[in-house]
Amino acid sequence: MQINYSKYDDGLVPAIVQDSITRKVLMLGYMNEDAFLKTNQSKKVTFYSRSKNRLWTKGEESGNFLELVSIKVDCDNDALLIQAKPLGPVCHTGTDTCWREENTSTFGFLSQLENIIEDRKNTPENESSYVTSLFKSGINKIAQKVGEEAVEVVIEAKDNNDELFLNESADLLFHYMVLLQAKGFHLSDIEKVLRTRH
Repeated sequence: MQINYSKYDDGLVPAIVQDSITRKVLMLGYMNEDAFLKTNQSKKVTFYSRSKNRLWTKGEESGNFLELVSIKVDCDNDALLIQAKPLGPVCHTGTDTCWREENTSTFGFLSQLENIIEDRKNTPENESSYVTSLFKSGINKIAQKVGEEAVEVVIEAKDNNDELFLNESADLLFHYMVLLQAKGFHLSDIEKVLRTRH
């Protein structure tokens, strides 16, 4: 890995730290070559502290270390992306990230869809909503729909029509997300279970 430490007068390159699981940006620090080498040796993210004028391992005082997963350099070789596992709050203020946001998993569009489903569950006055009608029909009907969609996925999996298979798979996932909400759970709850099995 080639890192251009000489691009900036102080010999430091920005190092963005990202949670290896949630992909949230946790903090920004700076590294020189010694910090990079120590990080790779100790497997604990170490920066060069501009205020202390020395190497500084995140967590050396608090115990909230950042366990190294990987380091990547950008296309100009002058910035680093570090993926790490945080062992406690990352910010000195006690928050999960230095941007004062919770370090929770997001699943792209599925998270948006999950929020819409939850909103329909909590605002049942929307009579025209299919999701609202599912919640009104009760848990048995919702569970039945998941079963029906699962059977349709199995049937389409045996054929060679990829479009139908993907459409039925989308229907199954959608109705499963409704069932999760009906039971009071979220995708993140399933993720936790899968993580413990990994």
